[in-house]
Amino acid sequence: MTGAGYSVRESDPFVPGQEIGKLTPAAAPIVGRIQGMWESMRATVLSTFPPPPGLPADRAAYLHFVDEIYQSDAYHSLSIEGYRVTPNLIERVRSGNWRPESNEADQKSRDALAARGYWQAFQLVKRSVEEIIAGANPGTLVRSAHREWYRELFQPSVAAGLIPPTALAGYRNDFVFLRTSRYVPPRWEAVRDAMPALFDLLESEPEPAVRAVLGHWLIGYIHPYMDGNGRMARFLMNAMVASGGYPWTVVRVEDRARYLRALDSASIDLNIAPFAAFLAERVAWSVSQLPVKNVG
Repeated sequence: MTGAGYSVRESDPFVPGQEIGKLTPAAAPIVGRIQGMWESMRATVLSTFPPPPGLPADRAAYLHFVDEIYQSDAYHSLSIEGYRVTPNLIERVRSGNWRPESNEADQKSRDALAARGYWQAFQLVKRSVEEIIAGANPGTLVRSAHREWYRELFQPSVAAGLIPPTALAGYRNDFVFLRTSRYVPPRWEAVRDAMPALFDLLESEPEPAVRAVLGHWLIGYIHPYMDGNGRMARFLMNAMVASGGYPWTVVRVEDRARYLRALDSASIDLNIAPFAAFLAERVAWSVSQLPVKNVG
């Protein structure tokens, strides 16, 4: 080796104290993919979405609107996922008249359990929204808060013994397939890298519309849970729209086919335009209903 002009170092690099350089772990492939898609889709979202109204000057009025829209939001969000809920059931859950401890029908009803879980999770999301409209970084806040949202979403099913408590610990650890889509989410091993990458992007993104559209879509793209991904995506979307002063936005069950097609277009064809246009329409309608003066 010396004769060939190579400098030979006769030392064992594994002996303590040896300088072998600082190694930087390579990012997982899905991290680069998510970052690239985010960057490529930003301009389309910004060209489609209405300008953000700005954080609300009257926070109490903004939160009152969130309370007022709860029944509609719960009905549509649960119905999109196939639960058969009624305004009466949602009101019974909201008012505390859902009593599984004394009513056997309430205890056994899958739909009632889902409605109760939605109510509990909604309260935590509203609490997060309150912090966001007060100026908290939405990405940083939701990075930790989303775990509690998810646990509350399924806590009634755990209490009823339908699912084990371990099912609510962390993200999925198995394959998942979507019944209504040709899109196949990434392997479960990739979720552990993908979710922190998503929250990094939410933290650093300056535009509320981009956070709302791409945050919602990427929850479905990553599909971090075995169940509840759609509800969690819509919760995250509403936390992100709040950061721009947009009001709580409902995705209606009658728009389900268009909504799912738009998500498929983004996930399969990497075309975010239909989904951005769909959410922009729903947000614009909500803005027209919001009697709140914003900062601008």
